[in-house]
Amino acid sequence: MKAVICTQYGPPDLLHFREVPTPAPADNEVLIKICAASVNPLDWRLMRGDPFLVRFFCGFFKPKHEIIGSDFAGRVEAVGQSVKELQPGDEVFGAKGFAGGAFAEYVEEQVALKPANVSFEQAAAVPVAAVTALLGLRDKRQIQRGQRVLIDGASGGVGTFAIQIAKAFGADVTAVCSTRNLDIARSIGADRVIDYTRENFTRSGQRYDLILAANARHSNIAYRRALNPKGICVKAGAKPSLGGAMEDLLLGPVLSVAGGKKTVSFIAKLSQKDLICLAEMLQAGKIVSVIDRRYPLNGAAEAIRYLEEGHAQGKVILTVV
Repeated sequence: MKAVICTQYGPPDLLHFREVPTPAPADNEVLIKICAASVNPLDWRLMRGDPFLVRFFCGFFKPKHEIIGSDFAGRVEAVGQSVKELQPGDEVFGAKGFAGGAFAEYVEEQVALKPANVSFEQAAAVPVAAVTALLGLRDKRQIQRGQRVLIDGASGGVGTFAIQIAKAFGADVTAVCSTRNLDIARSIGADRVIDYTRENFTRSGQRYDLILAANARHSNIAYRRALNPKGICVKAGAKPSLGGAMEDLLLGPVLSVAGGKKTVSFIAKLSQKDLICLAEMLQAGKIVSVIDRRYPLNGAAEAIRYLEEGHAQGKVILTVV
């Protein structure tokens, strides 16, 4: 099969598109013929080995897993002996997480059924970004109807899903993004939008029950200014710098103890249960995938380069034919 290979940490130019052996599913796995994959910040951070801490888990001097990529959607090609709920031909979606392997023609993994009313591209956009949004809103805060929720970084993959998931839970949603993305945020359900190039919401005097910081451009202290007395700021994903990571690790808990306001950081852990939950939301039309650009599988380096620029509107997709 063809796959995108990363043999050393560095920029997208170091990626290779080459032939590799097709994997075989273990007893509890399924082999999937990939139809589409999506690109996440997780992918280029693992490609670059940045922040440096990821190397302790993914290979210190070079990537432990050479095939990169997390999110995918496709058809089941073969199943392991102990797999009972799936069969060849089933349309599914899922994610490989830190193990990588989705930027290829085949992958073996546990998955969830893809809703029939959703395309492979739309399904491939979901796992990492939507699960991160779901866990940040539901598990870290137990979001409730009527709460005032602000999504900072509302136009990216996590942000576009977070707007929709928060609305599905009945929240009043404010989206923070750049001028060019205001209309997108409105179109997927934001009650209000803030152009961060013109207004700093942390100094506006408005207060929120929950802030989901998808890009965490502000400090913990700044986010606290925009919280209600018992509010919480949930910062999604790994910090790109050691200083930022130490702020989240040390300052966040100290500030949380000092008052009712809380700041927590997390990296999403994917599960089949959450994928099934998102599949149900897709099926019901409660969430849709916002897709910015599409690239062929052999254009993965260009796709990652575009995502690294930080201006993608929603998700970037790789198509596999």
